[in-house]
Order: sequence, then structure tokens, then C-alpha cells
Amino acid sequence: MKKRNLRGGTWPGIALALAALTAMATLSGLRAQFADAQAYVDTALVVSVDVSNSVDAHRYKLQMEGIATALEDPEVLKAILNGPNASILFSMVTWADRPRQVIAWERISSPAEAAAVANMVRKLPRQTGEFTCVSAMLRAISDKVVSQIPAKPFRTIVDVSGDGRENCNPDEDPAAVRDELAALGVTVNGLPILEADEGDTLEQWYRENVMGGPGSFVLPADGFDDFGRAIRQKFIMEISSGVPAYKQASRRN
Repeated sequence: MKKRNLRGGTWPGIALALAALTAMATLSGLRAQFADAQAYVDTALVVSVDVSNSVDAHRYKLQMEGIATALEDPEVLKAILNGPNASILFSMVTWADRPRQVIAWERISSPAEAAAVANMVRKLPRQTGEFTCVSAMLRAISDKVVSQIPAKPFRTIVDVSGDGRENCNPDEDPAAVRDELAALGVTVNGLPILEADEGDTLEQWYRENVMGGPGSFVLPADGFDDFGRAIRQKFIMEISSGVPAYKQASRRN
């Protein structure tokens, strides 16, 4: 005869019920851990690319292919997968007269996801524009892109590339918007594309008006043919940064 507890249940039945409850609790815990892991990334990276009238079809393709190839590069993937959360968020903005977020926030946590985002970049239709509106681009990124990050990044980086300086007579200086981003702990890095008529002058302008925030830097490309090399190196440096931006920011004072 089966033993019964004081309320009439059998001991095997109680054991099965307890086992089921334990399994449910374990599953719930695993789901919570997965959800918590999805809530964090190591880097939220905005890649902002100049498409003004100096960027013809060939130069546009060099930029898009350079970004796509960099995302697939083994060293870039190693930097992504070796982070504490082994994942980043990637977004892309093209800009000239006005900025456009052409790739919304995408998570990259595997070679397959990196290849999928690279494929998005390669398929982007060419954007064009007449002017180089740096201030408007930074304002849009601050208000509409950085503010919509769908996870909690250790660091947020805005990666600005272009072959010219501000020429839109904006209501606010690019440096003022840059300073606003930096005050929020966002790092703004510059990739000036140096052509013969700009050279070191453009690099200095990027240092004074674009570069800002924790650990920021300027890494120039020697013309559009050198863009792929520069953006790959820049991605590795940005994603591999050992100290989260919020910790760097706390050390500034």
C-alpha cells in the first residue's frame, strides 16, 4: 500500500510535483539569465558616413565595401567575441545635407550575424547630397540614434568619417553638439579622408570639432582608396577598448 501524507497525497506524487516545480524554477532562471545577457552589450557603435557631392559612385562603393569587409574581418570578429558580453550593437548613418539612419540597431554576436550586417551595408542604395552638414548629423545621432539604443552598452561610440568640414552654416557649432554627446559619456571618433586639397588641415579640424568623449581619437585615411584599411583598424581599436566608457568617464575628474 502506498504511503500517504497527512493530506492524503502519495509520496511518489509529491516527489514528482517537487521535481516539476524545480525544473520550472530552473527553466525560469535560465530564461532570466538569457534575458539579462541580451540586455547588455560591450559596445554600441554608430558608423556615420559622408555621402556629400564630393563622394561619387566609386568613392561611395569604396566606403560601403570597406565597412562591410571590416565587419567580416577575423580580427574585428575576434574583438567582438572576446568582450565580456561577446556582442555589440551596430547602426549606420549616411549624411550630407541631412542625415539618414540607413541601418537600425543590429546585434552582432557571431560571424553569421556580422556577415548579415555586412550584406546589409553592401546592399544600401547610394545616398547623395550637396553639402557637408556635420552639426546636423551629430544632432540627429544624439537625439534619434543614441537615445534609441535597445540594450545597455558598456561604451557608446560614434564613428564619423568624411572628406570635408562643416559648410552648412548651422545654428549650433559641431563642437557644441560633440561636447553634449561627450558629456553623456559618448565617445566620438573621427576618420577624416585626406585628399590633396585638405590634408592635415582637415585632420586638425576633426580633432577640434569632431573628436570628443572618453578615449576619443582621430585616425585619418590617406584618400578614399585607404578607407578600408582605416575603418578596419578603427573598428578593432574601438571594439577592443579594455575600459568601459562609463569607467573612463569617471576617471576624467
